[in-house]
Amino acid sequence: MAQFTKVASTADLAPGAAKCVEVAGKKIALFNLEGSFYAIDDTCTHRGGPLSEGEVSGEEVTCPWHGAIYNIKTGAVLGPPAPRGVARYAVRVQGSDVEVEV
Repeated sequence: MAQFTKVASTADLAPGAAKCVEVAGKKIALFNLEGSFYAIDDTCTHRGGPLSEGEVSGEEVTCPWHGAIYNIKTGAVLGPPAPRGVARYAVRVQGSDVEVEV
């Protein structure tokens, strides 16, 4: 059964920033978009690039390895060469704790 796990503090991630967190053995990219937090799989579906290290522009992140583009809010792939999107995870903020549901 899925449960929320604390992965960061709100002060850990500035707006427009991303970081990789690990929950239940999964690498998850956590993003702060203008004070709202979002989480998607950190691994690009093309060749496994780390999405948390990609360039963030608006609601999109570009994989640093080969340029595939993903929607940060949904995990949908928006541009090649990735063949498909990545999973997204529910995020909630409890006080200053950022929690991801896995």
